[in-house]
Amino acid sequence: MIVARSIGELDLPRHGVVGLVPTMGALHGGHTALFRAARAACDVLVASVFVNPVQFSEDSDLAAYQRDLERDAAAAEAEGVDIVFAPSADEMYPSGFATWVVPEGAAEGLEEDHRPGHFRGVATVCLKLFNIVRPQIAWFGRKDAQQVAVLKQLVRDLNVPVEIRVVDTVRDGDGLALSSRNERLDPAEREQARAIRRALETRDQAAARAVLAAAGVEPEYVAVADLDGPTLAIAARIGAVRLIDNISIAEGEER
Repeated sequence: MIVARSIGELDLPRHGVVGLVPTMGALHGGHTALFRAARAACDVLVASVFVNPVQFSEDSDLAAYQRDLERDAAAAEAEGVDIVFAPSADEMYPSGFATWVVPEGAAEGLEEDHRPGHFRGVATVCLKLFNIVRPQIAWFGRKDAQQVAVLKQLVRDLNVPVEIRVVDTVRDGDGLALSSRNERLDPAEREQARAIRRALETRDQAAARAVLAAAGVEPEYVAVADLDGPTLAIAARIGAVRLIDNISIAEGEER
């Protein structure tokens, strides 16, 4: 496996299907599911590892984000990744950088209301990655359902020749969606966080709020949105950790 730290080092073979799994590192079982889905469908598999500073709305959240490229590269190699692209912030946003992708539509509401500018950062870095790597297919996780909707909109609206594929949310045995942020929960907070999954399983906004309230969780939002179909989405802070999760709702169940 090759680890490329700059765009100039990213010398990709152009035979067959090139696949991309964009990540911010701190790899876990959710990323493993993405790698396995991608490995089965492409000839050359690239994983990007880049903690994108412009999609964080809080400096403390950016500072707390785990960074261990050696560990991430080993995890990627174990799943058959051919190339890890791990650029620096200066490589992706060099001096004088002044062009941004500012999505509307799917980017409005939910996360954008609570993290202004978040999807500007996501859309910009993903378009750059698509242009740098030039994959035919890119894989993303369903846990970030609004992000998936934004990126599908981006490739459609800007005629980017990339197919977005989605892998279902991977969960721990207690139902908590896998996330690098979970490691920052203490045992009591993790028990409280389990209420998010129980709330989603009601598939009803009012019932979900009641479940969260019973667990002492004050959500940032509990909302139904069209994210590749009706979706009940929740964001909540458990202690200092912000978690998001969602569940698809059958058309007849939307409340």
